[in-house]
Amino acid sequence: MIQRLRINGSNCYSLLNFGKKCVFCQSLTQNIIVLEQTIKDKIPTYFVDQQAISKTSLVELIQKDFPNLKESSITVYLSKLKKEGVLKNPSRGKYTLSGKDRFIPVIDTKLKRLYNKIKKDYPFIEFCVWNTLWLNQFMRHQPFRFYTIIELEKDVVQSVFYKLKDQGKTVFTEPDAETFELYVHNSDDVIILKQLVSEAPLAEIENIVIPSLEKLLVDMLIDTNLFGAQQSELEFIYRSAFEKFEISKSKMKRYAHRRNREMEVEHLSNLTLANN
Repeated sequence: MIQRLRINGSNCYSLLNFGKKCVFCQSLTQNIIVLEQTIKDKIPTYFVDQQAISKTSLVELIQKDFPNLKESSITVYLSKLKKEGVLKNPSRGKYTLSGKDRFIPVIDTKLKRLYNKIKKDYPFIEFCVWNTLWLNQFMRHQPFRFYTIIELEKDVVQSVFYKLKDQGKTVFTEPDAETFELYVHNSDDVIILKQLVSEAPLAEIENIVIPSLEKLLVDMLIDTNLFGAQQSELEFIYRSAFEKFEISKSKMKRYAHRRNREMEVEHLSNLTLANN
């Protein structure tokens, strides 16, 4: 008995009783396998400058590259890639690449409180907060003193400085090497104010704006006073960061260019990738 199958509008006669497939079926199966692999190879390029993509946006990106594919077929492929571990679906309607995690440091209650207080007093400024303790996970030698850093717009640095001083905080603005040596290193619970570079890459975690890992890695090469403890092991820190977390080289490159450190950052990044 010969059974007729209809595939993509074509009649296909398959000798199913003999456990054989026709040439058309074999060719079709091969084409599907090739297409699936092509999509699989293309997927990472959609995440170059973003950590997560909505399902709608991802489908649109795939359709742009594969215009003959229906949305239903793409949904099937996405589901398959998720099962294979290529994609993650951390929340409804969102996709991320599997593998390395996003840099999400622990933001303690004190830092959250400080951020929210500044946000309340200066609701329209751009700023971020962080703690030098976050860098310990990338280092061989662990510093025992940590500083809270607030990076904010130039126009409000002085105002925030005096406001924190009035609250009894130990605050320094852009301390130089001598200030670090004489005062910062010998003080507890230090807050350091820095001018935020415009268009710096930032991230938002738990409604708190922090510097992205890309920003920290670039700044490490520039502010040798603040990042003094890290200067002796920059290559190790870069390698640790690239091994542990997703890092956008294009984002780093843009910010490094803005800070006139593009060559140094590229050199360290290439060294890191060559050793991985």
